Parts: sequence; structure tokens; C-alpha cells
Amino acid sequence: MKITLDLSKLVEDGKLTPADAERLKALAAQETGHLGLNILTGFGVIAASAGAVAILLTAFQFTAGSAAIIGACVFVLGLALLGMRGEVLSLLSQTLIIIGALTGAGGLLIYDDGSLRAALFVTAVFTGTAILARSSLMAALAVVSLAGCLGARTGYVHAMYSLSIQEPTLTIVIFSALALALYLISLRVRADYERIALTAARMAIVLVNFGFWIGSLWGDRLRLWRYWTANDVTGGPNFTARGAVIPDWVFSIGWAVALIAVGVWGVKAGRRWVVNTAAVFGGIHFYTQWFSILGANAFSVLLAGVILIAIAMGLRAFNRTAAAKSA
Repeated sequence: MKITLDLSKLVEDGKLTPADAERLKALAAQETGHLGLNILTGFGVIAASAGAVAILLTAFQFTAGSAAIIGACVFVLGLALLGMRGEVLSLLSQTLIIIGALTGAGGLLIYDDGSLRAALFVTAVFTGTAILARSSLMAALAVVSLAGCLGARTGYVHAMYSLSIQEPTLTIVIFSALALALYLISLRVRADYERIALTAARMAIVLVNFGFWIGSLWGDRLRLWRYWTANDVTGGPNFTARGAVIPDWVFSIGWAVALIAVGVWGVKAGRRWVVNTAAVFGGIHFYTQWFSILGANAFSVLLAGVILIAIAMGLRAFNRTAAAKSA
């Protein structure tokens, strides 16, 4: 569990000695350095995997199936090196496992036209890879892959990004339950696996908020997402039976209540990431509903800014009061 401490303030208040403060600073600097390297490695692995699939399919004219097989071989090689000792071999093993899993998954999804069975298999492989390689990156990607099984998509057109959540209600229910389960698991496992479980839980929380966001704008018809089989003529995804419509205002109110409840719990439990996430999506929710009702004009922008500043000042006063009571 990670917590936030103001070392200078604690030293001034006599609750921490200067020597202890310096020791904590050194430990924090080491942790920050590891975090930076992990982020850099993660981006590099994703880029290398995407480039490997592209090169295999274009330059060498490999089929998607061949790319999947090559990725699987790299994955197995990484597993073979997993038990060997040494920091270099350990890093090489984890890198090969992740690159193999990503390359193989990309090839499989292309080969099977992004079918549901392929997406489920990729989710299972990513989950296993996260546990074997102790990779937070793969844990997050496993949750994203699971969202893809429900039709979640992202897209990019020139200077425009898009987000698609086809099943807002199912996304909220499934990933809320998943986040809770992963959090409970994190309380009962070792530190390495606690980190993996918390990363996956955090990604699930983000997807829950995405589900609320889309639902608050367009509601939900409770359509059951599926994929066309290879025998279909048109190809591509399609919707099945339509159910009763859940109006957008249900999601708007439910999202606000959930954000407040989760934010309060995060404050009491000392979960900084949860509090920050609730605050960020609270701001997104506020601005989304505000401008969708009033529109974007000078008055609405000014009033929205004033209201958010007032809320921030109120939260700051609340935090000072809570800190004084706990001192």
C-alpha cells in the first residue's frame, strides 16, 4: 500500500526526525526511479510488439496466423528463461514473455477477425502473463481486453480520438464487481501480486467510469453485443436483441452518487489514487452534464469555473479539518 506524506511538515511538527526524513526521501527516490524505468519499458515493449506484427505482415508477407505462432514461440522462450537467476536474465525473460504475448495476441485477433473467442483467449493469456511475469502492464491490458469482449473500442481520426462503450450497464456491473474482487485479493497476497491486482482493479475502475460517462449521454438499450461468425457475408460486429431503455438521467445520478461514495471511502481508507480518480471523473461528469444542458458559451464557462473553484475550496477546508482532528 502506498501513502502520501509531507516530510517537511512532519519534521517541522516534530513527528519525524530529520534523519528519518532523509531515509524516506532516499527510498522514495529509488521507487520513483523504478517507476520511470517501468513506464519507459512498458511503452517500448508495446511499440516493439506492434512493430513486430506490422513487419511480419507487410515486409516479410507473413500471415496473421504465422505472426501468432512466432509470438507464441517468443512467449515460450521467455517462460523457459523465467526460472533462471540474474537480474539481466529476469528482465530479458519478462520482456520476451510480454512481447510474445502481445505479438501473438495481435496476430490471433487479426487471423480470427477480432472474434469473441479470440478476444476471450487473449484476455486469458494476458491474465496468465501478468501473473507469470509479475507485470502490471499485462494486468491492465487484460482488463482492457476483457472490455473489448463487450464491444469497447477506441479510435483515432486526424486530430480526433473516440471512445465506444457498447454496453454501459454491463460494463458498470462487470467491472465494478471485478474491481471489488481484485481489491479484496490484493489484501491477501504478497506485495508483487498486490501491485498487479491493484493495477487491474484501477483499470476496471476507469472502465466503470467510462461506462457511466457514455450512459449519461445516451442511456442504454441493454443490447447484447456479439460478433459475426466467419460465415457471415458482411462481416464486422452487430447488435442482437434490444431490451428496455435505461434513460441517460439514471446514469447521471448513479454516477454522481458512486463518485461521492467512492471518493469518501478513498479518503477514509487513505487510497490516494481512488480519491484522485473520483475527483477527475467528477470534474468530467460535471462539465459533461453542464455543457450538454446549457451549451458552450461565455456565461456557462464562467459559471462552471466559479462553481468548481468553490467546490475545490470546500474540499480543501474539509481536508484541513479532517487533518486537524486526526492530529
